[in-house]
Amino acid sequence: MKISIAELTDLDKILELQKIAYIQEAEIYNDFNIQPLTQAMDSLLVEWQNGIVLKAVTDGQIIGSVRAQMADTICKIGKLIVGPAHQNKGVGRKLMAEIENAFTNCSVYELFTGDKSRKNLAFYRKLGYKDYKTDQISNHLTLIFLRKQNMNGNLSLNLC
Repeated sequence: MKISIAELTDLDKILELQKIAYIQEAEIYNDFNIQPLTQAMDSLLVEWQNGIVLKAVTDGQIIGSVRAQMADTICKIGKLIVGPAHQNKGVGRKLMAEIENAFTNCSVYELFTGDKSRKNLAFYRKLGYKDYKTDQISNHLTLIFLRKQNMNGNLSLNLC
């Protein structure tokens, strides 16, 4: 598996994989209108232009992705996706390590997931992320925001 920065030509495959990967989340919440399933290419393009989108590739196929961007000194990580056939094999952990390495100039890494996404919460907590706030979106959805201090303290951006 190779992890690298996604190119413009990768975005359609990443969006396709995202929609496959997020079906599991939609089933947990019984809501198939969640943003990762309805996101359009123009929105993903903006995320790609304003941050870093990484891809994990095996045998020429994109099997995972993660994206992040800086907001002040906070690295906001989003949409960690791993294809169902490649889950629980370390792909997500490697993508998270690489996105953190790409933002060594931040003070803290931040992400969020839904309160019913127990697998995601356990995964992020295992990586050292700590709950720091919740946001009730509806009667059926509360987002849990997690943070992890950047211990590197490096002030230069390392782009993989």
